[in-house]
Amino acid sequence: MLAVMVITRPRIVLDCDPGHDDVIAIIVAAHTSELLGITTVAGNAPLDRTTHNACVFRDWLDLAAPVHSGAARPLLAEPLTASYVHGESGLDGADLPEPAAGPDGTDAVEFIIETCRTEEGVWLVPTGPLTNIALALRGAADLADRIAGISLMGGGTFGNRSSMAEFNIWADPEAAAIVFGSGVPLQMAGLDVTHQFVVDPGRIDDVAAIGGPLPGALASLFRFFADRYVARHDDMAGAAVHDPLAVLAVTRPELFESTDRHVTIETRGEHTRGMTVIDRRSLVERPAPNCRVLERVDHEAAWKLVLEAIAAAGERTHG
Repeated sequence: MLAVMVITRPRIVLDCDPGHDDVIAIIVAAHTSELLGITTVAGNAPLDRTTHNACVFRDWLDLAAPVHSGAARPLLAEPLTASYVHGESGLDGADLPEPAAGPDGTDAVEFIIETCRTEEGVWLVPTGPLTNIALALRGAADLADRIAGISLMGGGTFGNRSSMAEFNIWADPEAAAIVFGSGVPLQMAGLDVTHQFVVDPGRIDDVAAIGGPLPGALASLFRFFADRYVARHDDMAGAAVHDPLAVLAVTRPELFESTDRHVTIETRGEHTRGMTVIDRRSLVERPAPNCRVLERVDHEAAWKLVLEAIAAAGERTHG
């Protein structure tokens, strides 16, 4: 009798703050994983907008995954958004449909806890500030032994909100410190790897060429996003599409090169608050690694997967 190989799709909860690149993370997650739910947090835009944007794409993509809104502000810091990149709506650049309904619930932290208690081996994939994840870990100590791990977008050896701090960590460093100190298996898609994954005019044309309302809207969103990046950088031909890499690190890990490192979060420095301090020393007395740090991505293969996910989503929305 021939053996039948069963391919298991990783089960994930996507915690996000949509955001242009978060939308691509949602599409990639729907294509490559079993998406158990989408939780939202304030970050790229205020919570009402990030939740609205998640609901738009839940409905437009006809996803079974529920949307639950979460933290409206960081644990301690004042809330700050990234309208300078994503616009006031969080998704400026295209006319998007209205969602058929609002979120399925308003307690993202409880949804995360209950889902991880019900479904063993879930990956948490946060692509925004880590507030919801920190609150869930703090509120349910048993999660650390039940989840497969946390694959996050954030951090790096350089910053984009200060010289050393990336936005998601900078927005709530106290939450990030809880997550990085939790003992949960971590993998980090920081700026070092996400700046290798850029959507430039040629790639925007790739999306538009798919045809249909969804790819057309995504191409418009990408044009806005890329224009903001090019205007704000000396040396970028387009926008870094950060967030899908945190998903692909779970669903397509063969695309990445990585090193296990010890990472801590700076919460007090005048010039370094929000910095991910990555211990790269060769000294034998360095702390044990607590995080898989992604260093390189096969960006051509990753882009091909993004195009496949957009095309599949576009076909589904046509139906």
